[in-house]
Amino acid sequence: MFKRILTLAAGVILGLGMALVGARLAHAWSLWPNREVDRASARFREVLQLVNENFVEAKVVGYSDLTTSALHGLADSLDPHSEFMEVKDSQNFEEELLGEFGGIGIQVESRGGKILVIAPIADTPGERAGIRRGDEIVRINGKNLERGSSIDEVVGQLRGKPQTKVSIGLLRTNEPKLIDLTLVREVIKTESVRAGRVMAEGIGYIQIVEFSEHTGEQFAKVLNALLDQGVESLVVDLRNNPGGLLDAAVEVAELFFKKGETVVYTQGRKAGDREDYRSEIDGPPLEMPVAVLINSGSASAAEVVTGALKDTGRAVVVGERSFGKGSVQSVFKLKNGEGLRLTTARYFTPSGVSIHEKGITPHVEVVMTPDEDSKLGLQRARPEQSEPAQFRERFGFEPIVDRQLDAAIDVLSAVKIFGDRASQPAGSTSARSGF
Repeated sequence: MFKRILTLAAGVILGLGMALVGARLAHAWSLWPNREVDRASARFREVLQLVNENFVEAKVVGYSDLTTSALHGLADSLDPHSEFMEVKDSQNFEEELLGEFGGIGIQVESRGGKILVIAPIADTPGERAGIRRGDEIVRINGKNLERGSSIDEVVGQLRGKPQTKVSIGLLRTNEPKLIDLTLVREVIKTESVRAGRVMAEGIGYIQIVEFSEHTGEQFAKVLNALLDQGVESLVVDLRNNPGGLLDAAVEVAELFFKKGETVVYTQGRKAGDREDYRSEIDGPPLEMPVAVLINSGSASAAEVVTGALKDTGRAVVVGERSFGKGSVQSVFKLKNGEGLRLTTARYFTPSGVSIHEKGITPHVEVVMTPDEDSKLGLQRARPEQSEPAQFRERFGFEPIVDRQLDAAIDVLSAVKIFGDRASQPAGSTSARSGF
């Protein structure tokens, strides 16, 4: 179904964490003589040497540290999305974009100063070892965890290169003895698409939490399962989705487009830098009433999908105005494992609309309070906690009504009642200029 192959070396990414268009090594300045560059580098070298030789605290002015700080400052001065990434940050960034990492495959949370297992991921070392929901992690590699250990600290110890070992000690309710396990790490693929479900009146629901390398494949799999169950319309929930790979956004949106139709295009600073992303799906597009849920946390790649479907009249958009990040970042790999993330283009909807710093205005506006947003975000993240009493005991409040989702259901139900199509909402023509 999908012909576009996503690799770290050939993807363009967008998002809060945002973008990857290829691994390109920067050319050494010495290979490309440029007097302006030479003058600028000489100016920097002079200041660097003066600081190194004269600043009162000698230990903080090594040439390497000073250069790193200067590179951070250079990138940070450009825009909020450009960034110089040190080795560890560059590695973590690539992991996020690939949607996979070396680990044992368990989701954890901090509760009351304890690190507890939310659930093991299917077909991972954690699941095969028998780790259960509610198990408390008290020891990693023979070292006891201190009470109040941070999630980042624990996750950092559990993750590592595939085929390396990690030992953990667990406490389990009603088990008197410590459970010691030694597991071999594997490549763990994260789920960016939450399992879909069928709601009332044959309406399907899918939530996409981010756009990583496997999102297109995961979305198609969940969507096909819903179609097999007879859904006649669809809610795509992109609320609080910060973005990710542009190619992944295209792979999701192109399912609703005919082959060859433009889904989105990017434009760099030169006239010849335009690149069109077109649907590559063989066969007829998916035609059914669609509602897309967005809020102020929906950004970048999430806005690509929303913008493409709204711009072409293929979906009704429900919720709140989106974030408004319409820029594309490219990541340049540097020689020593560091990276430079740089804004290199803007993206535009099929009709040429830029949402940068504007956001996308929904057809049906339903504004939530910050408290509602927080509670609903937790409810969406923990669908296994379905019993109100259990939910209240665990999180301190009973599940609340999702007014935005209810509004989307009402829209799709009305389409069914009146025999209309969500791909042609009333006023859709004028709405295209209201991004």
